Amino acid sequence: MAEFAPPLDRELFAVTREHTYLNHAAVGVLPTPTAEALHAFVEAHATGGVLGTFPYEAAMARYRETIAGAIGAQGSDIAVLRNTSEAANVLARGFDLQAGDEVLVPAEEFPSNAWPWRALRARSIVVRELDCSREVLSPERLEREIGARTRVLALSWVGYADGARHDLAGLAAVAHSHNIAFVVDAIQGLGALDLDVVASGVDALFAGGAKWLCALQGVAFLYVSPELRERLHLAAPGWRSVVDIWDFHNQSQGWIGDASRFEGGTPNFIGALSLARSLELFRAVGIARIERHVVVLRERLAAGVRNLGATIVERSGGAGASGILTFFIPGRESVALGKALQSEGFVTTWRANGIRVSPHGYNDLAEIDAFIAALAAKA
Repeated sequence: MAEFAPPLDRELFAVTREHTYLNHAAVGVLPTPTAEALHAFVEAHATGGVLGTFPYEAAMARYRETIAGAIGAQGSDIAVLRNTSEAANVLARGFDLQAGDEVLVPAEEFPSNAWPWRALRARSIVVRELDCSREVLSPERLEREIGARTRVLALSWVGYADGARHDLAGLAAVAHSHNIAFVVDAIQGLGALDLDVVASGVDALFAGGAKWLCALQGVAFLYVSPELRERLHLAAPGWRSVVDIWDFHNQSQGWIGDASRFEGGTPNFIGALSLARSLELFRAVGIARIERHVVVLRERLAAGVRNLGATIVERSGGAGASGILTFFIPGRESVALGKALQSEGFVTTWRANGIRVSPHGYNDLAEIDAFIAALAAKA
């Protein structure tokens, strides 16, 4: 159907030549323009050393602006880091929390947004993990859970296991009414779903590049609002955290005013390049358009697996669809079924609790229909 043609050009995704790739919630794929830009970086480094890499270092401000533009922020709000765990640690260690202060975290969080907060218990900070196994955290429940010393709410925009999506604006409104900072792990949404951090009221947000953002592994970014930035302690400074990084022995200078202070040392130039180049491609077609397409694919998939008697793993109270759908077929072992589908070219994630499917903006309805047909032959 023409109206459901993929917004991202399938010819730019070489993975489509050999696989039906439906696994972006695990690891995304590099678009050809991004891969070509990375090859150029490596060639420049190999043939010119610092002469080859310096132009990429000088482009870091532009890369941050590109990343920021995708979420409605400014380049000065962005730090390029290694991964989401590092970003969560920057925040967890940066808040001015005292013994007895409280952090709220859903118990179902992926470990990268759980362990950095749990580590605060060693400082007698209360980290309360809320049971959200049946229903996503709603603004109404958050209001009930907040205590006199609650200081931070940290959660994922989209759940990694079931694709459940939180109402960020609603949660932010409640959190801010109690002077609580709102931190969001957006790794399972950004790239496939449209988000404006200012409109949503998020104070800090981070995402790794290797999933829906279709960038390299080992690179992530952290957004910190200007208001929060001034309140965060810089727990892990480095040589590039200061105002003049080339004035090596000036110990009296202060920290640079923007979020790049949180990068500390030399950032991952090639990783930042991969993020920026893929986001340029996504923004050219419109991330909102990608979201509409991904939701259509998910709806087609949900209808197809339900017709085969599958049970969809889901929680109530979600704020709209995401790109993730997890299902299992009663009486069938999901790992064995997932392996069988992969042997036919359908790449998904399969665990004991089900098969997780996560299409992107270059996948098409024909691939979803082919997956359902292959599943039907085995169900």
